[in-house]
Amino acid sequence: MSEQLKDASPRSKIDYIAFEKTPRFLALKKTRNGFVVPLAIFFLVWYFAYVIAAGYFPEFMATPVFGRINLGLILGLGQFVTTFAITMAYVSFANRKIDPLTEELRSELERMEKA
Repeated sequence: MSEQLKDASPRSKIDYIAFEKTPRFLALKKTRNGFVVPLAIFFLVWYFAYVIAAGYFPEFMATPVFGRINLGLILGLGQFVTTFAITMAYVSFANRKIDPLTEELRSELERMEKA
């Protein structure tokens, strides 16, 4: 990278560092984190519980449920179902809560840039 490009000052009129500290931006982050963090913790606990059960409790995981289908298979498929459910829940939450706040902030930034 040339020195000229590295040292070029940004052409924006907006102080993005200060904008990140505004109450509305912080509310957006709090809203997002309030949904994402608990779900991430839940999924990681669920995932590692499955792995630990498979490794340390093979007799439990081999418990027949019906026919040749055992508990381990059902719990393993449950991992996929949980992943899709979390994804759908997040998309729904983002559409309802995060996207409107984001659009407001984006519009505010665009107005600030034009001023």
